[in-house]
Amino acid sequence: MGRKRRLRAKQLLRWAFAAILMLASVTESLSGQEAPATKVVTFTLDFPGSVPSHYSISVEGTGQANYECTVKSEGDGEEQLYSYQFVVSEGNRERIFQWAKQAKYFAGKLDSGNRKIAFTGDKTLSYQDGQRSFTAQYNYSSLDAVREITAFFQNMAGTLEYGRKLAFLYKYQKLGLDDELKRMEAQARNNQLSELQGVEPVLQQIVRDTSVINGVRARAMELIRMGNEVGRH
Repeated sequence: MGRKRRLRAKQLLRWAFAAILMLASVTESLSGQEAPATKVVTFTLDFPGSVPSHYSISVEGTGQANYECTVKSEGDGEEQLYSYQFVVSEGNRERIFQWAKQAKYFAGKLDSGNRKIAFTGDKTLSYQDGQRSFTAQYNYSSLDAVREITAFFQNMAGTLEYGRKLAFLYKYQKLGLDDELKRMEAQARNNQLSELQGVEPVLQQIVRDTSVINGVRARAMELIRMGNEVGRH
């Protein structure tokens, strides 16, 4: 009886050892596989003389977005890079990638070729995922999807620029907040801004600060409300 038990124990140990080896093999195989590439759409604008003269916005399929722009510092006037991360609302994220699909992921020529159209900056749209990687430059496009996505990204950049300026004014020049928020609210009501919720952190700072006058805090609160309202659609 004791011998049978010993044989049974040895057999169980062999099975357990084989299972461990199999698990290790599967784990090694999975770790060797590359994670699926995240799809990304990036819009870039270079327009000397405008403020900012350069910016780019990249949006991943998850909604994670990054805004970068080149601005002159208030002190010495030297150019410096400003970067800001936020999450794009679900509805607009879907629209961005739908527009990219309609524009064939920017694989072909986007520029209309019409030289009579005023120069509004060198624009670049790019799309990358695990299978495709395309980039195209243009001033003006006759493709509906490209015009739509261009207007959207420019409106988004307008929102994020307000966020950058509000953060500066809040830190160094609170008396300038009222005029900036008035301009921002007017543009938001005219549908000239998008992704208002992207700058909610600085708006919340203003709302919570009791040293800021009530009218300014009320404007910031209204912009938060507008951003939340749009984000639900």
